[in-house]
Amino acid sequence: MVTEIIKIIEGGLNQDIHKVLNYASVLACNLEKEGDAVFARRIRNALKNQHGSLATLDSLSSKPVDSETRMDIVEISHPSIQDDHIIFDKYTHEVLETFLTAYRKRDDLLSAGLSARSTLLLYGPPGCGKTSIAKILAERLGLPLITARLDGLVSSLLGSTAKNIRKIFEFASQQPCVLFLDEFDVVAKLRDDKNELGELKRVVNSLIQNVDEFDNASILVAATNHHEMLDPAIWRRFNTILELPLPDMDTIASLVRLVLQGQNNDILTSAKRTRIITKELNGLSHSTIRTILSNAIRQTVLSPNNNTVLSECTLLKEIFMYKHHSMCNDTDLIIYMLKNGISHLRLHDKLQFPLRLIRNISSTIHERRNEK
Repeated sequence: MVTEIIKIIEGGLNQDIHKVLNYASVLACNLEKEGDAVFARRIRNALKNQHGSLATLDSLSSKPVDSETRMDIVEISHPSIQDDHIIFDKYTHEVLETFLTAYRKRDDLLSAGLSARSTLLLYGPPGCGKTSIAKILAERLGLPLITARLDGLVSSLLGSTAKNIRKIFEFASQQPCVLFLDEFDVVAKLRDDKNELGELKRVVNSLIQNVDEFDNASILVAATNHHEMLDPAIWRRFNTILELPLPDMDTIASLVRLVLQGQNNDILTSAKRTRIITKELNGLSHSTIRTILSNAIRQTVLSPNNNTVLSECTLLKEIFMYKHHSMCNDTDLIIYMLKNGISHLRLHDKLQFPLRLIRNISSTIHERRNEK
C-alpha cells in the first residue's frame, strides 16, 4: 500500500486527477482485502463526494491517439485466461511465479531499500507465448492490459513517434496496469545502425527515458521476435529477461494431451502413437501446434462418414499438409504415412486411398531401400 500512497501524492503534486482517483480506488480495494473495511469505506466516500465522474480501472480516461491519423495507439482489455491451459517448460513457469511474487511484495522490497520495478523482456520465435504471458500476468493480478503495437506506432514524422511513445507511458501511468509493448524491436533498435536516421536514434533515447521513469506500481512487458536488433542499453532496463523458445518434446507431448484429452481419439490411448505425433510436431511453435490439432479435430467433426473418433491418420495428414502448405500429391502423402508406421489397411480405411495404389508405392519404397 506504500506504493499507492506515493502515487496518490505524486498525482496531487502534478495535478493529475485521474492518477489520484485511480490509485485511491486501488488503495481502498487493498485495505478491504486486508480487513480494514472502515478505512476503505472512508476513502470510497471521499471519492464519491468529488464532483464529476470517477475514473476507474473499468472506465479509463480517453485513450491516446496518433497525432496524424487520430487513431487509438493502445488497446485496453481485461483478459480472462486460464494459465493452466497454457503449456510452458518448468523454467518459464518458475520465472513467471517469481516475477508475480516480486510484484505482489513490492512494498516489502521498497521497505528493504530495493527497487520494486517490474519489467519483463520476452523474446523468441513467433507463436511461443509472449502475448499469452502478458495476458496471464494481467489476469492473475487483476490489472487491465494496455497493449501498444509498436509496428503500427511509427509515424512518417519520427518526431511524432517519440510523442506517441510518451503518450503511451503517460496514459499507462494513470493507473496500475500491465503495459505490453509488442514488436518492441521496431522502436528499440541499435543506435549505431548506420542505416538508420539520426531522428530514429532520438526515438530510442526517448523510449529509454520513458522506461526508466515508468511507475513501479505497474508492470512493463516488452516482446520481440528479433532480440538481436535491440540496442544494448535496452537490455539493462529490464530486471527480468525471458527467452521463449520453440517447445521441447516434453512440452509438445503435454500440449497434445491438453488439447486432445477432452476429444474422442485413438492417439492418447497408445504411447507409440503419441510418440510419433510428438516427433512430427517437433520444431513447430506452440500456436502452430494448437492450430494443427484444432484443424484435425475440425476435420473429424466435418467428416462425411460421421466418424467421431479423431484418428492418428487424420492428425498426421494435417501435420503433413501444414509442413507442405497444402501443396502435395497423393504419392507424397502416402509415403509420409507409411514412414510413420501407418498400415496399408488403416491408410485405406481412414484416408480412402485405393489399396492397389498404397501397395505399389510401398513396393517402390522397398525397392529403393534394397538398391541402397
